[in-house]
Amino acid sequence: MAKNTSLYFRIVEGRNLPAKDSGTSDPYCIVKVDNEVVARTATVWKNLNPFWGEEYTLHLPMGFHSLSFLVMDEDTIHDDVIGKITLSKEAIGSQAKLDSWMNLTRVDPDEEVQGEIHLSLELLRDTKKSSLRCQVIEADLAPRDISGTSDPFGRVIFNNHSAETSIIKKTRFPHWGETLELELDAEELSEEGTVTVEVWDWDMVGKNDFLGKVTPLLEGWFRLLPLGNNEADAG
Repeated sequence: MAKNTSLYFRIVEGRNLPAKDSGTSDPYCIVKVDNEVVARTATVWKNLNPFWGEEYTLHLPMGFHSLSFLVMDEDTIHDDVIGKITLSKEAIGSQAKLDSWMNLTRVDPDEEVQGEIHLSLELLRDTKKSSLRCQVIEADLAPRDISGTSDPFGRVIFNNHSAETSIIKKTRFPHWGETLELELDAEELSEEGTVTVEVWDWDMVGKNDFLGKVTPLLEGWFRLLPLGNNEADAG
């Protein structure tokens, strides 16, 4: 594949999509290059066999890894993921033209989270008490939809202890610069335990949305991971 690649593609139509809203759906597609949303089709209202017929030309960056097409169901509060197709850089480069129906893979919305978080960890010990100090510095979060913003906050968890940062409104690039400290019992230091840092999107209505988690060591940038893998066929 050339260093600078232009890719022409046409999102034609979908068929036999699962119903998300009282027997129907309001489907649209978003296109991602790695973590970044680069295109969005129009929404086809109340239709399980939508026709989009939209054409795009993308200039793919040299170091990209994959191109993903996600079919979404538009809702008033929170859009649902119907399914997705992911094409690797190698798959795209191995053929000059691809024109066919492709099966969507069913995806848990929590599988679509990606990004990085900047953390620093320190274990403090003295004769009276011990504590785990976590500095939650900043994050670079992948957008969950075309609007590209969230209301993120961080949560540090160790055994039965947890602490949360403040919520930063409407950003993909939160800068907290906060230090969270968990007081630990002496016996906890001799037990095996894992520090987990989670990032959530705060919502005023309904439950908060999961944005990713990491099990960090010492200090640095860490790639956020999803909750788990629950893929199945979605039509």
